Parts: sequence; C-alpha cells; structure tokens
Amino acid sequence: MESPFPPFDPDGDDLPPEQAEETPTRLRDVPLRTIFPNLLTLLAICSGLTSIRFAIEGRLELAVAAIIFAAFLDGIDGRVARFLKSTTRFGAEMDSLADFVNFGVAPALLLYFTILNGLPFGWTVSLVYASCACLRLARFNVALDNPNQPEWQYRFFVGVPAPAGALLALLPIYLQLLGTPTGPVYSIFSILFTLACGLLMVSNIPTFSGKNISEKIRRDLFLPLMILAVFLTAALFSYPWKVLAGVAILYLLSIPFSIRNWGRYNARR
Repeated sequence: MESPFPPFDPDGDDLPPEQAEETPTRLRDVPLRTIFPNLLTLLAICSGLTSIRFAIEGRLELAVAAIIFAAFLDGIDGRVARFLKSTTRFGAEMDSLADFVNFGVAPALLLYFTILNGLPFGWTVSLVYASCACLRLARFNVALDNPNQPEWQYRFFVGVPAPAGALLALLPIYLQLLGTPTGPVYSIFSILFTLACGLLMVSNIPTFSGKNISEKIRRDLFLPLMILAVFLTAALFSYPWKVLAGVAILYLLSIPFSIRNWGRYNARR
C-alpha cells in the first residue's frame, strides 16, 4: 500500500525539471545593511514604550526624554536606510507603526497621566489625539503612492507630521516643568491645545518639510552651522524645557509662512 505521506526532497532535487523550476528556493541571507535601519526603528519603538512606563511611574522628565529620543531615531533611520541603499517596503511599514506608538500613543498617555487625568473629557481628548495621529499616518502612506504629485510639493507636508505633532502636544508639559502655575485656565489650555495639535495633524495645512534640504552645504556656511549645532546642543542639555518650549512656539509661528510659500508655488504652477 502506498504511503499517504511519501518522502520528498525539500530542495527539489528529486522532482522533474519542470516542477523543480516552480519550487521556491531557499531564503537567502539578509545583509546586515538591511537589518541595521530596522534595528533603529525597533529601538525607537522600545523608547516610546519606555516613555509610557516612565509616565505611569510619574518620572516625567524621563518620559519626555524617551519620546524625544524616539523622534531622533525616527529622523535618522530613513536616512540611514537610504545611505546604505537598504530601503524596503517592510521597513517603511514598520516605521509607520513605530510612529503611531511613539508619537500617537505615548504622548497621549503621557498627557493623560500628567495633566488630563481627572479633567472633564480628559480621556476623550487623549483618544482624539491618538486617533488623529493614526489617521495622519494612514493618509501619509497613501500620499506616498501618488505618482502625479508635482515636485515642488515635496517641500511641504500636508498637515503637521506626527513627530512634530507629538513635540508640539507636549508643550503643556514643558510649561509645567518650567514651573507654570496650574489651575482651571491651565487645564482648559491643555485640553484645547491637545485637541488643536491632533487636528493640525489631520488638517490640509501645508507645513515645511526638511526633506528638501540638500545633503551638501556651501563651504562658507560649514563652520557657522557647526557652531550653531554645538550651541543648540549645549542649550538643550542645559535648559531642556526652555529650549523645547521655544522650539514648539517657533514651529507654530512658522506655519503661516509655510502657507504663504505654498500659495506662491501653487500660483506659479
């Protein structure tokens, strides 16, 4: 009697030639240059999840620092992948999921545990913000597949990007760490500002994109830029909450200028 489970060669050596060609080959080794950018993305996810843990434990400074570190990793993982020529669809999808965790879920929970907990509609506001981050990322992924987009539009984002939205939404926490008195007015401001940050992410307002900045800089600007980078780094470590609050306010002030520039490009078109 013939066995219902006959032995076979998994490599297809015993198959006829026409069937052996249809047999999938063994998985090839994955080069390290492809793995490294994904490891950076996983590290960013770990940083975002750690921020949630610090928020639960009431370690506010470390929670904010973990989100900022996740934003730093988010800013370099794509550039590292392009530099190593290891961009993959898998990495792009994982980066999108990481953005939702780091800049949607983590800031929403941090704001809830720190400020919104106990306020009217506090949990609802956190849910709205996280939902807006999710919708913003989904729309961004769809926009990437648009082949008819004019080249000049790559200078702008549609709405506030998720990392910038998260750093903006944490402005009430920066102010609290600076010693701003809390009270009913501060609570109302925190609720309205968090909602506004969520709505900015899903809005159609054009905002500046740093992706259009050239990788090469003029020789005469090299030293001033290096000095400016050192100054900003030293200021961030010395006065972190003042610097972060100032950056958030400056970003908000830049939105009208991005709208004006968008209108000029659109009029030329």
